[in-house]
Amino acid sequence: MKKVFTTLALSYTFFCSFAQQDPQFSQNMWNKLQPNAGSAGASGGICATLLGRLQWVGFEGAPKTYLLNVDGYVAAIHGGVGLSVMSDNIGANKGIAAKISYAYQMNLGTGKLGIGADVGILMNSLNASALKPAQSGDNSIPTANASSMAPDFGLGLYYQIPEKLYFGVSTTHLVPGQLKYGDVKFKVARHYYLMAGYTYNVSPKFDLLPSVFIKTDGRATQFDVNLNVMYNKLIWLGASYRLQDAAVAMVGVQWKNFRIGYSYDFNTSKLNSYNSGTHEIMLGYCFKLEKPVITQKYKNVRFL
Repeated sequence: MKKVFTTLALSYTFFCSFAQQDPQFSQNMWNKLQPNAGSAGASGGICATLLGRLQWVGFEGAPKTYLLNVDGYVAAIHGGVGLSVMSDNIGANKGIAAKISYAYQMNLGTGKLGIGADVGILMNSLNASALKPAQSGDNSIPTANASSMAPDFGLGLYYQIPEKLYFGVSTTHLVPGQLKYGDVKFKVARHYYLMAGYTYNVSPKFDLLPSVFIKTDGRATQFDVNLNVMYNKLIWLGASYRLQDAAVAMVGVQWKNFRIGYSYDFNTSKLNSYNSGTHEIMLGYCFKLEKPVITQKYKNVRFL
């Protein structure tokens, strides 16, 4: 029964995921560049973040997603540049997305506003041998390996007051592209994002970090609400709730320039009897380039 349900679930996900293709992450507060180009360079330094997600553990062919974000601030161009590379595999389908971004950073009030855009490419491939239809002769199911690619564009606005709050709105797949496997064609849906977070100083040792993350393609909407408790700027514990999908537990440590986090999703939908949850790990590293101190000397004629 589990194998039959797994096959049906993955088949449904494969064909319907193109209605809302962008993979989901639970630790969205550490993933801002991929959905929002306006965040490039917002830290004022150079940052790299790696996310790995194993979803629905126990399902054969369950989603596996890996994401690398790298961005930095470049004073000479008054903004930040970034690179995002993502691999998303589910069942017989393997997808790779890569894009570069630029955000003009400007002072606004007590914070900074980033106005960004990104350009990239989407690449998908299909391993037809992994598809095992119950009956042959269905033209909607490819019988040979195939691959396809399409250009990708995005826009984003991101505002932050460092160590206090952030707010961003963005869109990905601005110009809906099309991927196809033979006679089977899929339209890449445009996505819209809203993200926001705040840091509340409870005491010198404790901070509360509530945040929200909303993703929609106009048909389906994903809503995440999160609360992390940070101790001594070093350790955090938190929880999230994703409407009609999962409850999430989080833990993490940051030390000097390094950050590591882990989350576990408890599935709350009807799929919870057919999987043992979702694991996600995050690794991050940030540093700022210090400007060299230029020592100036001069001679005074009185002391020649």
